[in-house]
Amino acid sequence: MRIKKALTIAGSDSGGGAGIQADLKTFQELGVFGMSALTAVTAQNTLGVQAVFPMTAEAVKRQIQSVGDDMGADAVKTGMLFNAEIIQTVAAQIKLYNWRSVVVDPVMIAKGGASLLQEEAISALKSDLLPVALVVTPNIPEAEVLTQLSIQTADDKKQAARKLAELGTKYVLIKGGHDEHTDEAVDLLYDGSEFHFFSSKRIQTKHTHGTGCTFSAAIAAGLAQGGSVYDAVSEAKRFIQAAVEDQLLIGGGHGPTNHWAYGRRKGDDAQ
Repeated sequence: MRIKKALTIAGSDSGGGAGIQADLKTFQELGVFGMSALTAVTAQNTLGVQAVFPMTAEAVKRQIQSVGDDMGADAVKTGMLFNAEIIQTVAAQIKLYNWRSVVVDPVMIAKGGASLLQEEAISALKSDLLPVALVVTPNIPEAEVLTQLSIQTADDKKQAARKLAELGTKYVLIKGGHDEHTDEAVDLLYDGSEFHFFSSKRIQTKHTHGTGCTFSAAIAAGLAQGGSVYDAVSEAKRFIQAAVEDQLLIGGGHGPTNHWAYGRRKGDDAQ
């Protein structure tokens, strides 16, 4: 049996709740071999980001090439890319290896409010990376920055999704976690012609650090396994819901989600 593999290109979270660490945990839980290319090392915990140490674009390129030349990848997920040069380098490598199952999580702001993407990098994200993405997964604030639209309603989400699709990505998933005036977290998937909604009960908790990273990594894992975008998003939604519901209660701030919750639930259901 051929092992399915996924590559995450993102920053390191020393607290283990987001970034590379969250992605690799998610890949493992969903039966995919995880590989990584670090774009930055962050000093952070549940209270916030204390420092960011970006890699050079050349260092990022060499990591990607080491994976691409030898092991290959069935899916690629990008997270924190920090600056325009890294974004352009990552996009070029994705084209070089003709990777198609690419999930772009446009990480801009940490849970504690720290900026994780330089201002001038936003245009590079739109012009270079989104055209090579299969799926882009912004939350509402990120979608607002990328589209320059205010998103308050379901129709606003649809308009933003259409605008993002015009930038070249084939699927747009606007996550509804920040839409806190509803009892449900409603995510909108746009495939270029139709809209699909994924709803789950909203959990009142501050322990949501890394939800965006984890959700997009779960989508990448589903794609690596050969699933459709719709099916990958469906399972990722169940995965992140379990991760938020079964709280770990780690740290004094925005604690991490529970990456093993989904697998344990499936194990319990099988007994």
